[in-house]
Amino acid sequence: MASYIGSATSRIDGRAKVTGEAKYAGEFNVAGLVHGYVVDSAIPKGRIVRIDTSGALGVAGVIDVLTHRNRPQMADKDDAYKDEAAPEKGSPYRPLYDDRILFSGQPLALVLAEDWETARVAASLVKIEYQKEPHVTDLQAERAKAFAIDKPEKPRGDAGKAFASAAVRHAAEYFIPTEHHNPMELFASTVIWDNGQLTVYDKTQGVQNVQQYLCGVFKMKADEVRVMSPYMGGGFGSGLRPQYQVVLAALAARALKRPVRVMLSRAQMYALGHRPASIERLALGANSGGTLEAMTHEAIAVTSQFEEFARNDTGWGNLLYKTPNAKFEHTLVKLDVPTSCDMRAPGAATGVYALECAMDELAVALKTDPVQLRLQCYSDRDQGGDIPYTSKQLRECYRQGAAAFGWDKRKAEPRSMREGNDLVGWGMASGVWEALQMPTTVRIVLTANGHAEVATAASDIGTGTYTIMAQVAADMLGLPIDNISVKLGDSTLPQCPLEGGSWIASSVCNAIANTARAVRDDLLKLAIGMKDSPLAGAGVDDVALIDGKIVSKRDAAHAVSIASAMQAGNADRITREEANKVAEDKSHARNVHSAIFAEVKVDEQLGVIRVTRVVNAVAAGRILNPKTAHSQVMGGVVWGIGMALHEETLFDHRYGRVMNANIAEYHVPVNADVHDIKVIFVDEPDQIVNPLGIKGLGEIGIVGVAAAIANAVYHATGKRVRDLPITLDKVVQFN
Repeated sequence: MASYIGSATSRIDGRAKVTGEAKYAGEFNVAGLVHGYVVDSAIPKGRIVRIDTSGALGVAGVIDVLTHRNRPQMADKDDAYKDEAAPEKGSPYRPLYDDRILFSGQPLALVLAEDWETARVAASLVKIEYQKEPHVTDLQAERAKAFAIDKPEKPRGDAGKAFASAAVRHAAEYFIPTEHHNPMELFASTVIWDNGQLTVYDKTQGVQNVQQYLCGVFKMKADEVRVMSPYMGGGFGSGLRPQYQVVLAALAARALKRPVRVMLSRAQMYALGHRPASIERLALGANSGGTLEAMTHEAIAVTSQFEEFARNDTGWGNLLYKTPNAKFEHTLVKLDVPTSCDMRAPGAATGVYALECAMDELAVALKTDPVQLRLQCYSDRDQGGDIPYTSKQLRECYRQGAAAFGWDKRKAEPRSMREGNDLVGWGMASGVWEALQMPTTVRIVLTANGHAEVATAASDIGTGTYTIMAQVAADMLGLPIDNISVKLGDSTLPQCPLEGGSWIASSVCNAIANTARAVRDDLLKLAIGMKDSPLAGAGVDDVALIDGKIVSKRDAAHAVSIASAMQAGNADRITREEANKVAEDKSHARNVHSAIFAEVKVDEQLGVIRVTRVVNAVAAGRILNPKTAHSQVMGGVVWGIGMALHEETLFDHRYGRVMNANIAEYHVPVNADVHDIKVIFVDEPDQIVNPLGIKGLGEIGIVGVAAAIANAVYHATGKRVRDLPITLDKVVQFN
């Protein structure tokens, strides 16, 4: 039987999704379902003076209107509202808790009706009187109030002095605006009440996180709340924390003792978490030979007034480039907005964008090829901890990416490459992300008919988790993949962390391997107990499960079928539950790397920019499924195009409101914006990172893409745009 690991296997959940069999959180219908519609705040800061719900209650079909005044009891301590992804510092937002307004779009009332249309109409009749307070939503205007936070990056040497004395210097600021996730599926929760028990269908990246959160908020026991999320229509980090609609739906279900669904509108999703706007300040100093003498990276990022959210923007240079002198600082500015949250490659998407643009500008100042500069400054060790990598094939990424792109044909001078009326630019950048593993438990139930159920509480947010779990289980158990069923997204299943950070593949699959080993051990014991067993004296690591048999590794002729062993042992099933082993090994850095090459064509008269080619060469350990892996990286590249050229949440700071809270005016790439994307997986065996050598691919696809495109735009036009997105108004004047 050929190995499933490493094969381009189609998604096992694909048919369910394309036929509509797969149900999402807002699609579970039950008798007597009540529909909720949220009434949100029209101001960003202040207090509720009065809520008049009489107009809404007068509409036929309206059951009730919940506000902070008449809601069921909720916890009154911050700890009850903490979740796995909550910032360490601050007070988590409490939905519908009191009269305080913390941000525009905050839910202030929930209209409950027999159907959604009635609830929506009635919501427009709720009248709210406010006491407004002064607000701030502009990062640039408030940057002087930024305060430093503790981050792990330690300084080295004297970066300021080394920069001042460097032969070639570059210093600049780069700006990344607020960005919103905009997953295809709207946030929704369907809560079924059954004599005090709650079954919650929620859009989430962590069912057990939501369960624990709801238990805290409502002071319920774990066995009284079951959270399920079998499918998710895109998360990208937006579903790591429980969103407010799940609390509102649970509140209403407890109040009415009926099933309740609350689904947010697209506009209402702009009052959830987001990628924080940030100002990134880089100062790079090099000697005349083109190696770094100094690096300073400072970030100023947005958080809310009530929590301190921050990710690592500044430390990525430690992982990429050697320099004896380095300084890093991360600061926050508090604004009257919802708390920022994780969004694909949090910290790296923004920080590496700035770093890689600055490296390109340094290469221009040095009159050095951008790839050559990176090779000259290449670090084989994590400079922060002065430790080696478990593996790092970034040099090979540069080589293979450049060869596939045709980088050697690039003319160095800006505006020197043309095609008709278009200026042609070629740019490149490096990418880096973490290769993490989290404690995870998997249960395998193997039945005598040769079928196995593999279960854990993980979520599949569209990345292909169902499929890679089935692939690994099929190989480890020696069964056809069609004989594997996978159960996910249920809080009653074995423990699993949030699906984020690119750690689920490595965590879950290594847990499957450990559990399969335990199953193999049980099978071997049954086989050894057979009369005249050909496996007598064998240990668990002396045999493998192949083609439905327990086979000696020393002599394949010595084998016992799984069915025979179980029949002989009178076992109709074998159930084992094991966890992966996450070592606290600080002797190696664990990272994935990439090299991105981009071509842009810019209309010289109109300034319209097209990204016509991208090559992304990725070194990410063992690739479980080239088909789903390619989709992950390609999707990251598309998002990187959006980050570079399209995405920007626009505020009217006079009112503290988002102005483009829809996907007509919040621009993302569409088919016409996406041209040729080539993904290369560089071979990178890794025996240290974890037993299966898996690193993860969810984030690395986007990291560095915006920088490569920005650098290509400079090469095409001669104009350096340092504030994203790069729109035609910023490049149309070339001289």
